[in-house]
Amino acid sequence: MTIGTTWAGTHTFGAGTLHLPTTMEEAQHLVAGADRIRALGSRHSFNDLADSPGDLISLREVPLGLEVDAENGSATVHGSLTYGAVAAELDAAGFAMPALASLPHISIAGAVATATHGSGDRTPNLAGVVTAVEMIGADGELLWLERGDADFPGAVVALGALGVVTRLRLAVEPTFGIRQDVLNEVRWETVLERFDEITAAAHSVSIFTRWAEDAVDQIWIKSRDDVAPAELFGGVFATTRQHPILGVDAINATEQGGTIGPWYDRLPHFRMGFTPSNGSEIQSEYLMDRRHAVAAIEALRGLREQLIPLLQVCEIRTMAADDLWLSAAYERDTVAFHFTWHAQPDAVQALLPEVERALAPFAARPHWGKWFAMGREELEQVFPRIGDFRALAARLDPTGTFRNAYLDRLVL
Repeated sequence: MTIGTTWAGTHTFGAGTLHLPTTMEEAQHLVAGADRIRALGSRHSFNDLADSPGDLISLREVPLGLEVDAENGSATVHGSLTYGAVAAELDAAGFAMPALASLPHISIAGAVATATHGSGDRTPNLAGVVTAVEMIGADGELLWLERGDADFPGAVVALGALGVVTRLRLAVEPTFGIRQDVLNEVRWETVLERFDEITAAAHSVSIFTRWAEDAVDQIWIKSRDDVAPAELFGGVFATTRQHPILGVDAINATEQGGTIGPWYDRLPHFRMGFTPSNGSEIQSEYLMDRRHAVAAIEALRGLREQLIPLLQVCEIRTMAADDLWLSAAYERDTVAFHFTWHAQPDAVQALLPEVERALAPFAARPHWGKWFAMGREELEQVFPRIGDFRALAARLDPTGTFRNAYLDRLVL
């Protein structure tokens, strides 16, 4: 089977074969017999993290159903499924996840393995709600780790380096509704003076900017149940549905204008029924202690002349701390700056070191699955448990079954 490229075409897979087993036993046999093999999710990586020097395996054809434990407030899900595929079924059972990714079309295991974000001052990223993980180890045996086990904090955000994730147990909560409102014309001086108030204004808040001099483009406010924003921060409500990039057709954006809907149809920025094609874009994301948010904004505003020509949009959002070793939110409440670049790879590669120099005083951590210029030494400085993770990988995968060029270059 032809493997092709990542979602945005930013990396062409070099792996030889993509296996699609239909049973767990077949998957275990394939892993046990492989010299080099890695799991492939929804291809929503922008670099070579998901590739393999040998084979790839996808478990999307292996039937693993959703199991809800209402008494303990948890749901065990098939890691290869997307959030969109799981959300409606989970909602029908009366439960919800506190956060979703901007696109609901990414695989759960892939999002967790890279500590991909949700948004909200009191809400952790998508890995932060994991309470147990099951994976196929290099010997083909199933390994189950849960919170409280010594290896658990290193095994959740694992970059595919420890095994092929089969199931994840997630902490869930009773289902809830969300209303979404969009503010325009909020000025930068207000954002800088009242950043903490703005991000605390709702369950999830995203600031979108193309680094214009006077005002941010939009603030998307996702409020629990039917609670309207109490403060507009000098802005005005948008009167028509908007795309995160102003001027782009908003037909596929989730409903706005204050109408309440189910959590799974408002927490993402894009609708569940919309299946995205390859995106003509490159993405980068840098995350740091949220106490540096205003200083980091000021540093990036100083680069606006370099950013504007290459940028489609930048999203600023927050998330709660977690205890997962390779998570960008490890032990610190976090602010994230997510850059969606035009598909100009040479120019983006040249600009990223400048962005990283501007953010270096704040110990910024990159998103593992997106473009960054930091090398091994810089990563060791900002991810303090990377050495412990290296030892864990050596113990659980001593023959390097799940290693690839990315991991050899940057992590292991």
